[in-house]
Amino acid sequence: FQDRIRERLMASGVSMQSPETCFFSHDTIIKSGCVIEPNVVFGLGVKILNSTTVKSHSYIEGTKIGRHCQIGPFVRLRPGTHLFDEVKIGNFVEVKNSTLATDTKANHLSYIGDAKVGNNTNIGAGTIFCNYDGKNKHHTVVGNNVFVGSNVSLIAPLKIGDGSIIAAGSSINRDVPSE
Repeated sequence: FQDRIRERLMASGVSMQSPETCFFSHDTIIKSGCVIEPNVVFGLGVKILNSTTVKSHSYIEGTKIGRHCQIGPFVRLRPGTHLFDEVKIGNFVEVKNSTLATDTKANHLSYIGDAKVGNNTNIGAGTIFCNYDGKNKHHTVVGNNVFVGSNVSLIAPLKIGDGSIIAAGSSINRDVPSE
């Protein structure tokens, strides 16, 4: 089965540097122009649009990925994740049940859970979306053109307004108005 799906994907225009190290689910959809690096695993419910690169050692399940995205290396994308076009999710980033709009970046060492993140937003290294209070999950909304510095804790429920700048090392537990 794995050999058949690898052959089908490569025949449709998907590039794989080391296909024998990549594993797919029966319902994986990957469009032409995508590059899949070695040691990537696709669980159920993955759809990737054209010209996206998935770097080594990434695990993706229940996720929709737009065009011209860069994923990985060492990324975990969990169910309910939707990445729009030109999103960059870098090394050691985990995303769960979240939407990241066009041109948004989370380049390294972050957890984004139960969130909606707007266009052209930067999530700094070490940022944690604190979505669980020990009893309930809460949602965070981050607007467009937001800059979140390194080592930030966003404590849900929370709304960060458009154009906001969150300083490195901050713990935010109240809504931030648009700038």
